[in-house]
Amino acid sequence: MTRRPLWLRVLAPVDALTIVFLFFMGAFIIIMNGAIHEWLYIVIANAAGATVIVLLARGAQNPDRRFLRIVHSWYPVPTIFFVFKEIYVIIQSLELKDWDNLLIACDRFIFHTDPTIWLMKFSSPVVTEILQIAYVSYYLLMMTLGLELYLRKEYQKFSFTIFVITYGFLLSYIGYIFFPAVGPRFTLHDFNSLNTELPGILCTNALRDFINSGESIPRHIANPIAFAQRDAFPSGHTQMTLIVIYLAHKYQISSRWWLYIFGTLLIVSTVYLRYHYVTDLIGGALFMIFTIRTAPFLISWWKKQTEIAPL
Repeated sequence: MTRRPLWLRVLAPVDALTIVFLFFMGAFIIIMNGAIHEWLYIVIANAAGATVIVLLARGAQNPDRRFLRIVHSWYPVPTIFFVFKEIYVIIQSLELKDWDNLLIACDRFIFHTDPTIWLMKFSSPVVTEILQIAYVSYYLLMMTLGLELYLRKEYQKFSFTIFVITYGFLLSYIGYIFFPAVGPRFTLHDFNSLNTELPGILCTNALRDFINSGESIPRHIANPIAFAQRDAFPSGHTQMTLIVIYLAHKYQISSRWWLYIFGTLLIVSTVYLRYHYVTDLIGGALFMIFTIRTAPFLISWWKKQTEIAPL
């Protein structure tokens, strides 16, 4: 009998998951290097990121290195955004065909209309303001869940939560590559008229600009669809919000009722605010179920790999 190498044994499930994803994305980029913009820099960044994760995991084993343990616990948060922008570069570089026409057709087949257009009859500045704030609360919902578990020192539950959230994001990113789409604000509506067609009260316009900047859409650009992130299907907002609601209920955290309320408003906002087709939400729900069902098996498998292994 022999043990796995030390650097492998210290990796938490979320570490292994992130490193494997970075490796495969790096390998894919190398294969497609002629088509991916700045491919070498991305590959180097992925390799550096994987190395840092290993070093953090090793450093976090020392009980005297509290700061490293905290960083190791929370590094998936910025990593998720980094990978999100990497996916953006890949899709933009490959100029993949958008699937919006199919998603629109699915919505029309189910509802016999375009839900974002139908919802216009219920629009008002007050409703728009509330739902825009709810939409922006996306990352805050996940941080609230994770932070409460962490502060309660329920580290096993926290570790499972951070794994599931990271896993869910990475699965949605794969969906974006296979089914790139920009959403109804570009296809069924005039993106540049959104502030006048669907006005808010105080914060709506600023919050929209904030979201657009995160999706690499410059302000006052003539052709915003050319810059937009292809992240409509599946609806990551729906997938991850449902995961948060599920885990908040499972662990009975004290802030769960706020997460239920804001989570429900957020999911409604994805269609009302024209970010998603309803078909995207269905896809997000299916991705959520797959994430929750398969995550425990992946964690169990990885823990077995870091135990004593036969020669």
